[in-house]
Amino acid sequence: MEDCIFCKIIKGEIPCLKIWEDENYFAFLDQGQINPGHTLLIPKEHNDYLFDLEDNKYSELMLKGKEIAKILKSKLKPKRVGLAVEGFGVPHVHLHLVPINNGGELNPERATHPKIEDLKKVANIILSN
Repeated sequence: MEDCIFCKIIKGEIPCLKIWEDENYFAFLDQGQINPGHTLLIPKEHNDYLFDLEDNKYSELMLKGKEIAKILKSKLKPKRVGLAVEGFGVPHVHLHLVPINNGGELNPERATHPKIEDLKKVANIILSN
């Protein structure tokens, strides 16, 4: 979809802090961080609603989410990585993977908009070997 912000991010038309990418999926830091490391995982193929995905694409997305969650947990050391899906902010399927340490931390009203320098520091930690 040509006016979808996530499709533009995938095409490189809008900058982002990419965390991970493969042939079909793309992960980047959300600019509205619920907690440091809050990452969005999106399929490269545009689809508006998670539960409209074919079963194999749905399963693959969830498995990719698990891979990204393991990376976030390993690098940022939270107690858990939470998963949230709502789909109202951007009409493109996306998973919110959020490092969390306590219950109730997935509330989107907690999101802040850190400076790009602070986001880059978190991205560097996640991307470090």
